[in-house]
Amino acid sequence: MSAWEAVQRSRHARRPGTTFYLDASFDGFRELHGDRLYRDDPAIVGGFAWLGRRPIMVVGQECGRAGGDPTLRNFGMPFPEGYHKARRLMRLAEHFRRPIVTLIDTPGAYPGLAAEARGQAVAIAELLRCMAGLVVPTVAVVIGQGGSGGALAMAFADRVLMLEHATYSVISPEGCASILWHSRTAAPEAAEALRLTAADALMLGVVDEVIPEPAGGIAGRPYEAAIRLRRVVGRHLRDLVALTPAERRSRRDERYAALGTGVER
Repeated sequence: MSAWEAVQRSRHARRPGTTFYLDASFDGFRELHGDRLYRDDPAIVGGFAWLGRRPIMVVGQECGRAGGDPTLRNFGMPFPEGYHKARRLMRLAEHFRRPIVTLIDTPGAYPGLAAEARGQAVAIAELLRCMAGLVVPTVAVVIGQGGSGGALAMAFADRVLMLEHATYSVISPEGCASILWHSRTAAPEAAEALRLTAADALMLGVVDEVIPEPAGGIAGRPYEAAIRLRRVVGRHLRDLVALTPAERRSRRDERYAALGTGVER
């Protein structure tokens, strides 16, 4: 599969999103709303849940695919209040010593004037700083599109995982092609250059494990994918819970400090 084909799969209209996994991979999910500052952003969904016998906090981006309403979810592009909500829920999880799982599926943070006026860049930076300082175990999973800083904002975790045909990149192929090739038609070439596939991310050390998707496509066998995600996330959480907060913090610092070292430029 080419990088461009992976991009198409990550965006497929029937690809399961965060709300599907909240019901299929976790138990007893209870959604929490609002950022306590402005409004509730439906592009970010989060709340307490159970993973087996372990109580956790799950926060994810929802695009509204697979029978949902993309316009209601702003196509998975959060406003600043969405990132404020995510930060509030993570601090709540920290207070109750609950591990955190994030599900990443966004083309990027919303770039409109209203979002910029309300401090989009600051909201993302504050969420990154929050995740960097967490002492509870954190696992991030890229389940679809992992686009730009909007995805990175929720991926500063102890462990970062990707579904097999998800993508993770600093910019969309179309955006990259518009800047470097001056034409969006060069998007397939840009996709190859961006090294955005799960295999690339694993090889570069950006992610820690790739979760295989069902044969024949995830859209046709979503519950099998949900079971695989549940098992892999559970395994990583068990490993992280066995460490002390200081050990987790040290290993997380080492993980991100090592990114980019030894990579040919």
